[in-house]
Amino acid sequence: MGRSAFDVRAAYAEHGASLVAFAASALRDRALAEDCVQEAFLRAWRSAERHDPDRGSVRTWLFAITRNVVVDAARARARRAPVAADASLPEVADPRDAPAAVVERMRLAQALAQLSPEHRQVVVQVHLNGRDYADVFQETGVAVATLRTRMFYALKALRTELQEVDDRGRR
Repeated sequence: MGRSAFDVRAAYAEHGASLVAFAASALRDRALAEDCVQEAFLRAWRSAERHDPDRGSVRTWLFAITRNVVVDAARARARRAPVAADASLPEVADPRDAPAAVVERMRLAQALAQLSPEHRQVVVQVHLNGRDYADVFQETGVAVATLRTRMFYALKALRTELQEVDDRGRR
């Protein structure tokens, strides 16, 4: 794929929002996530001739580039010295753990992306947003029993997907 074949504008229009959401979820910093996605598209444009459509889609390729940029950003952020050491500030986790936490959040985001929208919605609302089933029922109109069933199958699928990712990583 040559540079002329890689349309950055079209790729950004199609995948940009997903990539920003992915990076923001991993970094927990929207501005930094936007910078990372911009850098990822720049890297993609510069190396467009190296993309092999037989190995994966443009979306998969862009997510891989973004993942690498996000990990680099998390490591750089962890290396920076804290602005102030104040005894009144709460204890902060070891910054060397930040890249591992980012990678773990990225793995979870990738696994969530594999779920159907209905299953993903219930997991996000209940487990990530801390809402109870009754609140989700009020918002969506989906019966609580159906929400619980969706949660059961969503968690089962997440466990399977995360195990497969672990297995692929060990190879």
